[in-house]
Amino acid sequence: MPSYSGRIAAIALLSMSCTLLLAQPAWAELGGNPMTLPAGAISNNLPSSVMRPASAAAKTAGASAPQAAGLFTVRETTLATGTVVREYLSASGKVFGLSWNGPRMPDLGSLLGQYFPQYVAGVEAVRAQRGGGLGPALVDLKGLVVYSGGHMGAFSGRAWLPQALPAGFSGSAIQ
Repeated sequence: MPSYSGRIAAIALLSMSCTLLLAQPAWAELGGNPMTLPAGAISNNLPSSVMRPASAAAKTAGASAPQAAGLFTVRETTLATGTVVREYLSASGKVFGLSWNGPRMPDLGSLLGQYFPQYVAGVEAVRAQRGGGLGPALVDLKGLVVYSGGHMGAFSGRAWLPQALPAGFSGSAIQ
């Protein structure tokens, strides 16, 4: 018979697996290229030639970040499910941050790319610390920060790579 912690880990993995089965694929990758629009998605992004100083987004988000030297683009995509995914792209076109909100979880495996296994391990560790269960998870590792939470019909989250943020840009500006 599996131990209590073994059953909790199995339930957490099953829950994440079910979420992934219900998720709409997005085909972006944190640290990589922006998403290719999935079928039925609508892009409300800024034109690729428009760059905003990072401090503008920080002020918009209500953060008090110092003047940023780096530039970035925010690309917003509404998936067919109604979930909105925002990609924060560096001047070189790489995704350094993501946010999502909507009625369904996006495919975090696709969005987080190579960082997804770290995220899963972090979620398992957080849930083990609090004695299992579901609920919001904050994974704050050396090279990856992910917050994901919500409930049926209202999911949201943010993810970023601290080492890839433009100069003067704070992860709290990712909204």
